[in-house]
Amino acid sequence: MKLIILNDYDQASEWAAKYIRNKILQFKPGPDKYFTLGLPTGGTPLGCYMKLIEYYKNGELSFQYVKTFNMDEYVGLPRNHPESYHSFMWNNLFKHIDIRAENTHILDGNAADLQAECDAFEEEIKAAGGIELFVGGIGPDGHIAFNEPGSSLVSRTRLKTLAKDTIMANARFFDGDLSKVPTMALTVGVGTVMDAKEVMIIITGAHKAFALYKAIEEGVNHMWTVSAFQQHPQTIFVCDEDATLELRVKTVKYFKGMMHVHNRLVELLPSENKKN
Repeated sequence: MKLIILNDYDQASEWAAKYIRNKILQFKPGPDKYFTLGLPTGGTPLGCYMKLIEYYKNGELSFQYVKTFNMDEYVGLPRNHPESYHSFMWNNLFKHIDIRAENTHILDGNAADLQAECDAFEEEIKAAGGIELFVGGIGPDGHIAFNEPGSSLVSRTRLKTLAKDTIMANARFFDGDLSKVPTMALTVGVGTVMDAKEVMIIITGAHKAFALYKAIEEGVNHMWTVSAFQQHPQTIFVCDEDATLELRVKTVKYFKGMMHVHNRLVELLPSENKKN
């Protein structure tokens, strides 16, 4: 496990975006070899998405041979609703890059058979060869995707009832009106994300500091589903200083002491240096 500690949200977002860029470039995707990328929604990844758009516009990166799989979607919210995760992804990333619509995969929260939709999503991931890199964020209670506290750590894509804390946190996107916030969602399972070859979780802000502490300094616990990724062979937590407030001083010192090594992971690749 790697813990990347940056000064602030912007630096954490840029580090994460550079890491995604380099992973795609190193993979050398093509017509017969797509890079599969798992993606989150919410406020946390917005800065990362803005940087990815910038890299695309600068000619550093193409998404032509990238397939994406999103973590979750609300149930019962129209696809074209401004707060649906389908709208979120198109407005904040997809329409600004060269990804093909057929290569973007987002769960359908209005499917006639929601469990069949979830099962089909798992099969689509398998058919694509699995996820190379799954990017995620977490809630203050340590949930990843909509795997709320108490979720099985081997769970698969399924229908979930949202916790009250999650509904309250998402009310800001619905004019602060709790009655407008969907109470159910389709979500990938913890096990679904654990199957990815690599997982990168972005955690920023003092309000998520206790969740980061639970994620890396305490044991694996289904009440803090993000803690499951302690057991993944390739996990990177990317955070800002505020998110480290609950960590032990020696933990922070230990990981900061390796930043000179970890920063090599996001250096511009030689091929890209030549282009510039």
